[in-house]
Amino acid sequence: MKPTLLLASLMTLTTSATAQTLPTPPDAERRPHMVEAPHGAQRNDEYYWLRDDARKAPDMLAYLNAENAYADAVMAPLKPVEDALYEEIVGRIKQDDSSVPYRERGWWYYSRFQAGQDYPIHARRRDGEGTDAVSIQAANDAGDFDGEQVLLDVNTMAAGKDYFSVGDWEVSQDNRLLAWAEDDVGRRQYVIRIKNLETGEVHSDRIEGVSANLVWADDNRTLFYVENDPDTLLTVRVRKHVLGTPGSDDALVYEEEDDSFYMGIGRTRDDRYICIGVESTVSSEMRCAPAADPGEFTVLAPRQRDVEYDADHHGGRWVIRTNAPGADGKPAKNFKIVTAPSDATSREQWQDWVAHDDDVFIDGFELFDGFTAVAERSGGLERLRLLRGAPGSADASQDYVQVDEPAYSIGLSTNAEPDTDWLRYSYTSMTTPATTFEVNVANGERRQLKQQPVIGYDPSKYQTERLWATARDGTKIPVSLVYRKGYTKDGTAALLQYAYGSYGNSIDPTFNLPAVSLLDRGVVYAIAHIRGGQEMGRAWYDAGKLLNKKNTFTDFIDVTRFLVEQGVAAPDRVAAYGGSAGGLLMGAIANMAPDDYRVILSQVPFVDVVTTMLDASIPLTTNEYDEWGNPEDSKYYDYMLSYSPYDNLKAQAYPATFVGTGLWDSQVQYWEPAKYVARLRDLNTGTEPVVFRTNMDAGHGGKSGRFRRYREMAEMYAFALDRLGVASPGQAVPTGD
Repeated sequence: MKPTLLLASLMTLTTSATAQTLPTPPDAERRPHMVEAPHGAQRNDEYYWLRDDARKAPDMLAYLNAENAYADAVMAPLKPVEDALYEEIVGRIKQDDSSVPYRERGWWYYSRFQAGQDYPIHARRRDGEGTDAVSIQAANDAGDFDGEQVLLDVNTMAAGKDYFSVGDWEVSQDNRLLAWAEDDVGRRQYVIRIKNLETGEVHSDRIEGVSANLVWADDNRTLFYVENDPDTLLTVRVRKHVLGTPGSDDALVYEEEDDSFYMGIGRTRDDRYICIGVESTVSSEMRCAPAADPGEFTVLAPRQRDVEYDADHHGGRWVIRTNAPGADGKPAKNFKIVTAPSDATSREQWQDWVAHDDDVFIDGFELFDGFTAVAERSGGLERLRLLRGAPGSADASQDYVQVDEPAYSIGLSTNAEPDTDWLRYSYTSMTTPATTFEVNVANGERRQLKQQPVIGYDPSKYQTERLWATARDGTKIPVSLVYRKGYTKDGTAALLQYAYGSYGNSIDPTFNLPAVSLLDRGVVYAIAHIRGGQEMGRAWYDAGKLLNKKNTFTDFIDVTRFLVEQGVAAPDRVAAYGGSAGGLLMGAIANMAPDDYRVILSQVPFVDVVTTMLDASIPLTTNEYDEWGNPEDSKYYDYMLSYSPYDNLKAQAYPATFVGTGLWDSQVQYWEPAKYVARLRDLNTGTEPVVFRTNMDAGHGGKSGRFRRYREMAEMYAFALDRLGVASPGQAVPTGD
């Protein structure tokens, strides 16, 4: 097919992107196409032709390539800024770094990087006298790898590939076999391989079209895995593979027929059970079988709409986090923890342990022989509660892991073995790099195992704070700020405001290594903890989904206006940034409040809500009816249509916009941002540039490798800094120390 788009020749540019005469952008042809809902509503989608599931249509590829060429031209004058940012970012990374080792079944496991390499090496060392996490980490830091057994050298595996990722990997219970899942496309369709760790032989077994989730049975030859639907990529079946047999012989263990559920498999804390878990936005169900003889999987409690639970087994009982109603019939919206006997098969056998609290959201837990650690949220911040003694016993007690800053993020780290008094946890803030601690619950001793090395970074030069913005309906929205000391709130600074606001995914105030380059140029970085996340509990999530979704967008806008009113930033120097569902947020605020933003940065954005949610063949659509609504119901259709960024583009001046996507994205298909940009070009009455960058060999997470993504980020940052007037190419704005 002959390409039908028009692309003007690119003009010679000046050395300043701000002052340059922009080339003529691509102009994609409009082709009438009616999208009809089951209830009869129709919409003309003139860029529907840009969708090609095979990613091969010549006219579609011509358009994406033309947009990339246009992006190259627009960004060419900013190459010095991009290069400077990239060098700064990667220059902060300790290239030969390694993770904190953890012990499991007589071996210490860790991952490490070599200088100049993009991918990790997964390795282990045998436990022995004088061997512990600190000594192994010291040996790794010194480049002493004697006694190390390499499990996977991902650099070697990825050689010659544009994209490569190792998902889950698991060692058999006898420590002899390694199974892993790899993806060399970026579409999250994995292939399982198996290796003999004693001989180094990679078995011929090859299982394709699966998720990255796998579990060994106790016989050390049976592997359970989750099979994807080849079209929707939904996790639909659990099968078991016997080592050395054809994949075509793999027996079906369980098939999920409700396409609104995700599926996963795992082992319990005590290794007694293998469990299959299924969950939708509003319901879940687990079925488990003895790991020593995983024949029949028994349901722990049948699924029920609006009842969620996840369970673990240790100490001869089930421990279950759930929002199930109590004796009073009221649901535990913020979740509670219950216990049940090992043979439990219904909720009637559950006994309350940690009660529901309207002000405390229970996020998860970890079971140990002598205590339980509970991850919680209260007042918009995380905390770790330690429970000692048996429930209801005289020696039962509780306290909290202590923290050092007023705004932070804390969470459970890798605690592979339950027979210890040491709890390992992670800690970070917007000024403190990621740190791994462990605390002794018996005597309170705390020790730091590792802090993310950040070369040239001095935390004393930066400051973080927590503010509360008032939304238009009176709701108080938490906002986390970080900036370089010497900054004053005089209403002149540039601001980058980030948020997500969907799926109950909380965005906590963590350290952002690339953002240091912004702070050093005088930019303030803010995280808006808007509704749709779960920072303030389950009600916070419920207030930002389905027919409340617009709260997410107005919260973000109201935070921006609050920060400007408080003098945090100049009204004409605000950039907004979001990705995936956060890209939906970006598209919505650009339509609703274009004058509040100088720049919009949108990565892999979910912007064509109605068309996507009407198409059950698109990966993830059916799983998300309880997040966005099912548009086959006119009530949800009309509401989605009222905010969908693609459908609400109109003739007005839009901010400078940078949109990024990946051709092989399986979560937000490339054609959503492609269509969005094409229509935006038609309707935009402003003069600010719109740049659309497609990674032709990447998926939802961008290009693989630890450095390549920073090149992409540097380009996006360079665009934002230029439009905000922060720095000339290759120069930084000096700030106070």
